[in-house]
Amino acid sequence: MEGSVLARIAAIVFVAIAITAALVEMGRDEVGQTVRPAALPVPEADPLRAEQRRCQELGEAAASDPDCLAIWAETRDRFLGRDRAGEE
Repeated sequence: MEGSVLARIAAIVFVAIAITAALVEMGRDEVGQTVRPAALPVPEADPLRAEQRRCQELGEAAASDPDCLAIWAETRDRFLGRDRAGEE
């Protein structure tokens, strides 16, 4: 290839990159560029979670504790999306 053909190809590639960069820059929203601090979600206090911790601390004795068995049943039903209101 001749030098003039390579120069034309390089010029076309340069212009294409410049146009792409200009379009990307024009598409940016300057108002949306401000940095806002992210709000951390504050978890609600869940009494079920506290009871689960208590049963965890009991270790093997929790397997025979009726309160722990009830807590585990409620946890399982909550996970599976079952409604326990009608069963009690």
